[in-house]
Amino acid sequence: MGGHKGFMLWFTGLSGAGKSTLSERLLREFQTRGYKVELLDGDEVRTNLSKGLGFSKEDRDTNVRRIGWVARVLARNGVIAITAAISPYAEVRNEIRADVETEGRTSFVEVYAHAPLNALVERDVKGLYKKAIAGEIKNFTGVSDPYEEPENPDVTVETSVDSVDDSVTQILAFLTEKGLIG
Repeated sequence: MGGHKGFMLWFTGLSGAGKSTLSERLLREFQTRGYKVELLDGDEVRTNLSKGLGFSKEDRDTNVRRIGWVARVLARNGVIAITAAISPYAEVRNEIRADVETEGRTSFVEVYAHAPLNALVERDVKGLYKKAIAGEIKNFTGVSDPYEEPENPDVTVETSVDSVDDSVTQILAFLTEKGLIG
């Protein structure tokens, strides 16, 4: 089994699009291979690292920048840093990618977990879209708050049509092709 390089695997996508499911599956896959890996899940980061931040654009940007900084530190120390947060604004995602590329010590791989809004509303496991559409949740990304789709993601997985296994296979193939994993 080949080793791996430290890199950032940055998931972006709407709530319920499968970011956590895919990142947890990849976490287990990498652990099975004996890789050094950490998962920075958006909900956990908000509880621990970004407690007190709200959901204004400024607060969301601060939260995403914090996730980016921690992931970059992990990655440059040889860890695969998986992030699973909506990260709705392209400007901040691009800023984090630029920081990584400027530093030149690791790689930033953006994975867009894409599902059309109607599929997410239909799937709505937590009932959040229903509440957001009814106006009960303010600043809900994709409903009452913007989500800017990535223009050139490294990998796009169509989570409303592809299985979790197919999506994981697609991501692993990209990482192997780029020489980030063995």
